[in-house]
Amino acid sequence: MSLTDILSPSDIAAALRDCQAPDSFSPKKFFQISGMSKKSSSQLKEIFRILDNDQSGFIEEDELKYFLQRFECGARVLTTSETKTFLATADHDGDGKIGAEGITLFIYR
Repeated sequence: MSLTDILSPSDIAAALRDCQAPDSFSPKKFFQISGMSKKSSSQLKEIFRILDNDQSGFIEEDELKYFLQRFECGARVLTTSETKTFLATADHDGDGKIGAEGITLFIYR
């Protein structure tokens, strides 16, 4: 399964266009534009599984900086500031990584 099986390719493209400039990435805005905020909990868990590059059950800081590239291979890498902000806001238990339930809670907030 791929992200485009769950999300519209045009919505993904629009979300990536919105944050092309360094330090312009807003996770909440990205989730809204890409359509992720309208998906069910089970669909979000599947998206998370796809985004979890090493299949550890968590998205760690090293994986998070390549978040946009999981949607499109030519997308930019998140800046250090964007990565740290994203991690801090989506890491619901403070362990330095994001689990599926953490990202789901963050998206639905």
